[in-house]
Amino acid sequence: MTIQETQGFDIVVVGCGVAGLSAAVAAAEAGAKVAVLERTTYEERGGNTRYTEAYLRMKSEVELSHDFESLLLDNSGYYIEPELAASTVLDYENWSPIVRALAFTDPELISSFIDAVPAAVAWLKGHGVTFGEAGFYGLTPRPSPRIAVNGGGLQLVETMTARAEKLGVTFFYEVTARDLVRSEQGKVCGLIAKRKDNSPLRFDCGSVILACGGFQGNYEMVIRYIGPKGRYLRPVARGGYYNKGEGIEMALRAGAAPSGDYAEYHGQPVDPRSSASEALVMVYPYGVLINREGKRFINEAPGTIDAHYEETVRTIADQKKGIAFCILDDKINRIPNWRRCVRSDQPPETQPDVRALGRKLGFDGEAAERTIEEYNRACREGKFDPTTLDGLATVGLAPPKSNYAQPLDTPPFHAYPIISANTFTLGGVKVNVNAQVVDRDGEILPGLYAAGETMGFYYGRYAGATSVLRGAVFGRRAGEHACAQATGRGHR
Repeated sequence: MTIQETQGFDIVVVGCGVAGLSAAVAAAEAGAKVAVLERTTYEERGGNTRYTEAYLRMKSEVELSHDFESLLLDNSGYYIEPELAASTVLDYENWSPIVRALAFTDPELISSFIDAVPAAVAWLKGHGVTFGEAGFYGLTPRPSPRIAVNGGGLQLVETMTARAEKLGVTFFYEVTARDLVRSEQGKVCGLIAKRKDNSPLRFDCGSVILACGGFQGNYEMVIRYIGPKGRYLRPVARGGYYNKGEGIEMALRAGAAPSGDYAEYHGQPVDPRSSASEALVMVYPYGVLINREGKRFINEAPGTIDAHYEETVRTIADQKKGIAFCILDDKINRIPNWRRCVRSDQPPETQPDVRALGRKLGFDGEAAERTIEEYNRACREGKFDPTTLDGLATVGLAPPKSNYAQPLDTPPFHAYPIISANTFTLGGVKVNVNAQVVDRDGEILPGLYAAGETMGFYYGRYAGATSVLRGAVFGRRAGEHACAQATGRGHR
């Protein structure tokens, strides 16, 4: 089959979320001729960004939350040799190839990200993106503040797409990138894509920026990297289904160093009965969580839900068939506004007793009844307060419950099924502070950049409300640097 060639672009950006749009706008502003490839239709464009509420871990538009840096540093890798870690105090050009390609998030990358956040927010604002107070799905206060994009990710996509179009960026919808093109000298100088009808399309350019998400929409890659529990994970929103990992695979085939935690993902607790985006069920701290065997398996309320739900949902994914059930009694209706903790469009299942809930939802109701009786005996008198960490804990129960431990003894009983949804995967490719992809020998892969979920950045626990900022910062940086390299114009 003849490959149609599309020439004349300085930079080709793969992906149309916050990272890709930031890259395209920045490059076009700096004078580059830019193409953006998006596998979806115009109406569906934007990937995960389109569906996110676009929370930012910031006190204001100019000040980061107090725990922003510590969370990134605490989740930047595992058991790095002290000698290798100590060498990062040297200037980057003096790092050994081992350290430059090491599977950890470079301190230099973290510090440059942090320093660039306020300027990136101001840059987005200069293009018409506005910010306001972030909402919340819980009753207890967040451990650190947030702001949010007004209108969420959808407004971010709409605003930045319009800006890119005004700057002359060319969008190719329903076109999927497949393979990088490299020169005889090894420089990335284009890519091969395919149209909706599977016909190939070649783009020749000065640089390629991969901003096409992670691999949460690729069932095979999820199971390969995350393991058997990946069978039960589904993307938290529709945009995630389009993130099939081609950008990561293309870069790895070209020799990119892997980075980020391939075995983990950012999870959220959702109602599997619902098709709503982010059908969150965050009410479980006020009840108990049981598995299909009718047994508790985790402390439901070790602290504020915003700080602990990721550990909970990953543990849910490890249960039989990757599901758990939040059991509540009718005292839940005494809590004002408790439904703000639930974003499912489905009501809880309600029955006169726990056994009937089990028959309806598919868990062992008799065992669950015994579990709840044991839990009730472990509860102690005290003041129940759903709006703070009330310290009302069980005694002599394993696993314990550290807060909100009041007996479940008032029928009817209510239950939400909960599965772990895959918001995005953490594994990606290694980049430097300019968003240039680094190969497995610690050298720059010339002509190749990565931003957003395609770059590996997080290990272990995701630092909440930092991903949109990551996309904006490194997308912008990739666009500016790629323009300078490809055209001799723009920022260096």
